Amino acid sequence: MENSEKTAVKVSVVSIIGNLILSVFKLFAGITAHSGAMVSDAVHSASDVFSSFIVIIGVKISAKASDKEHPYGHERFECVSAVVLAVVLLVTGLFIGADAVRDITSGDFSGIAVPKRLALVSAGVSIIVKELMFWYTRYYAKNLRSDALMADAWHHRSDALSSVGALIGIAGARMGYPALEPLASLLICMFIVKASVDIFRDAVNKMIDHSCDEKTENLIRKCVLEQEGVKNIDLLRTRVFGNKIYADIEISADGSISLNDAHAIAEKVHSATEKQFPEIKHIMVHVNPAK
Repeated sequence: MENSEKTAVKVSVVSIIGNLILSVFKLFAGITAHSGAMVSDAVHSASDVFSSFIVIIGVKISAKASDKEHPYGHERFECVSAVVLAVVLLVTGLFIGADAVRDITSGDFSGIAVPKRLALVSAGVSIIVKELMFWYTRYYAKNLRSDALMADAWHHRSDALSSVGALIGIAGARMGYPALEPLASLLICMFIVKASVDIFRDAVNKMIDHSCDEKTENLIRKCVLEQEGVKNIDLLRTRVFGNKIYADIEISADGSISLNDAHAIAEKVHSATEKQFPEIKHIMVHVNPAK
């Protein structure tokens, strides 16, 4: 758990440094190159810095050991972090969208300056960098089964997509279609809002107790039945708790064996499943006499 926490924090620090550099670069490019879409994109990148700090806090709290008040651990704090990230992302998107709608409804695009070439370059750089950051963060999020890191990864992907919108708007404005600048900002808003809703829905779903998917449960059953002494599985219940799984299982064994032997079979099932499935934090094994 400690190594996972350190890795998650390391990934978040990389994100913070990358976003700080990128947001300053895009803000400079947006102002000097007269690009409202690029300034909006810079704000989006700056919000990712705050988001990464939220990830660090969530990861550190969720990694705390179980205590008297929290006997099942603190894993759900990762989901709380993801919810906060979703809200931050939504607010950012709505502010950008409001500015774009104001410019579009005004109907007067004569005052919109034509973006310079630097704005195009910065949009292209942003797409490449943010997409690389997405795959980097996503890789560790999947390995660590971290909801907060995965939310942060999609933050990067939404930023890359918004930069695509900015690139289109800037290119269109340079070709004589200034209305494409605010339209691009509106497109950015839509990308951001969709990402925030997806992150929020996934986090809330993981905060509500529900069973594992059928494939995972079938793999658990297969692992249990492979253990010597197990005759059958009478019952299997699983519960997703944050990014961890709790399981209760009833197995059948020869009714004539001693209590020590039955306990040994239960211990083998317990150890084998927790070893094969790192996401299982604990499995409770009950032994029934085979009928």
